[in-house]
Amino acid sequence: MKLGGLAQGGHAPVGTFLLAGIAILVGGIYLDSLYGLMPLAGVLCLMISAFFANFWRDPDRPIPQEAGILVSPADGHVMFARRERATGRRPSKEERESPSIETDVHTGDWFPQSCETPLDFTTEQRFEPADTPGPDDVWRVAIFMSPLDVHVNRVPFDSTIVAMEHRTGKGRRRGPFAPAFRKESEYNERVRTVLEGEDGGRIEVMQISGALARTIVPWTGVGDTLRRGERYGMIRLGSRVDVRVPASLYAPNVISAEDEDPAYPKGQFIKAGLDIIFKPIPDEE
Repeated sequence: MKLGGLAQGGHAPVGTFLLAGIAILVGGIYLDSLYGLMPLAGVLCLMISAFFANFWRDPDRPIPQEAGILVSPADGHVMFARRERATGRRPSKEERESPSIETDVHTGDWFPQSCETPLDFTTEQRFEPADTPGPDDVWRVAIFMSPLDVHVNRVPFDSTIVAMEHRTGKGRRRGPFAPAFRKESEYNERVRTVLEGEDGGRIEVMQISGALARTIVPWTGVGDTLRRGERYGMIRLGSRVDVRVPASLYAPNVISAEDEDPAYPKGQFIKAGLDIIFKPIPDEE
């Protein structure tokens, strides 16, 4: 997925502006008839090339080998870590005509029941904070990726992709595009990926576009088997990645902005494939 330290798709824009900048600078030295504007244009092209090189950078990282852990799928600050419960799901074609359908101006249409087995994540579900613990609760960790962060996404654990769903916005229409650091952005354009481990346990990873970033680029598909920390896609410019896991199996291992820790006012900064965001809950003896 990478070559020369750049992620897939980065070589063309970086190389194009780099070569253009060099050519324009050299041409400006000998043929500049634009009163010094050609060297300026050359420098501008080199600056754009440097910006793209920074954006598409894809550093190698040592992947933790501790058993049972989940590593971060993205670089960025932890917005929040919340215990939630599914209270609805996207309606099927038959259910769309049901009088029970609930319509929300921000999030679209919902059938007011979770999936039969919520932790299978068979379709997009509506989650709300869980006031008291329940058997089907999940932990959700939300990670905000600024335009300056590495935007390559990595798989949290050894797993196979069993579902990948692209939604262009709320319900069936494109948009809205709220800034990625706002809670409402969870219903921006997004790609929902369900990963299944060797033991059959599943987690859900949501790549969410921001107000500027409207391109999510998956590099893998349903049926692909990936190792912990392996690259599986990227989001261009500022964006967000959410991870949902069964609360009965995992506990968060991060400090979020909602924790109001003075040492981490924006939340802990974590790196994809390197930092552990969930640890397994030990079995009771």
